[in-house]
Amino acid sequence: MSWDRPFGQPVPLPGGRPAITLRDAGDYIRKLPQSERDTAEWRLAVQMLIDAAEDRGPMLFARMGIERAVERTPSVPTNRKTHPRPHRVP
Repeated sequence: MSWDRPFGQPVPLPGGRPAITLRDAGDYIRKLPQSERDTAEWRLAVQMLIDAAEDRGPMLFARMGIERAVERTPSVPTNRKTHPRPHRVP
């Protein structure tokens, strides 16, 4: 088993460093709240990471699993700044 396998390109992660290895991605997932980790997207991402670490699945699937989970998780912070709506006077 090798959690030190690198992705072909770093995987961008919200609010921090990109994942360079499977271990980086796993560490990121472990820091998520349990309620997020329990979503179908993150459970699938974890399985893809495990398969890649155990050489039972391609690194591409691990990358796609992480990217999909990041895209589909609404509570994951993004880099976009939010602007309050202008106050409307009746």
